[in-house]
Amino acid sequence: MSNACLFSGGKDSTLALHKVMTKGIKIDLLITFLSKNKFSYMFHYPNASKTSLQSQALGIPQVFIETEGKKEEELSDLETALLKNNVKLLVTGATYSKYQADRIKAITDKHGIENIAPLWHIDPISELTELSENFNVIMTAVAAEGLDETFLGKRIDEQLIKKLIILNKKNGINLVFEGGEAESFVLDAPLFNKKIVIKNSKKEWNGERGVFEILDAVLENK
Repeated sequence: MSNACLFSGGKDSTLALHKVMTKGIKIDLLITFLSKNKFSYMFHYPNASKTSLQSQALGIPQVFIETEGKKEEELSDLETALLKNNVKLLVTGATYSKYQADRIKAITDKHGIENIAPLWHIDPISELTELSENFNVIMTAVAAEGLDETFLGKRIDEQLIKKLIILNKKNGINLVFEGGEAESFVLDAPLFNKKIVIKNSKKEWNGERGVFEILDAVLENK
């Protein structure tokens, strides 16, 4: 039986993992989905393969699961992964998405798996502030009015949070990026034994949305 974390490498799953582990819950498996659909309703897409570096930095084994990422059908891939890996407890980074939370809960309830979502309805400013103070998190995708190519690759720090608050008031963007308005990637965290350093990357921008792709990265001592 394993205690697992549904791990995307983004801010929410990493912070959720941090919160449960610092409370003494041992996590012995990271489950990461590699979706062929950039617009998956359930799974993070940008730089998912690079989460292997985070797994190494955390010292937690990881399994990759490929999925077509088709709406609703991808849920069977999640269910299969949980059963195949004999998961008894699952940690997720769910914040406000009822769509995702309800579907994950339906699967975990069906199989008697304990479901922990420590960030559920977290105050957005509190989350961003905690991340800016204790983590190194960059934005890796943007897809909302006001979030342009200048945000790609930028660290979530005090200055960026101020910009996000302004855009929230002006354009109504979701500050925790719920609904795919933006994506993120964690380069360093308190539980990492090493930090991730990006050696090569590229930006793709089509005028409305964009992606920051990590082409090459390595682990280095802190």
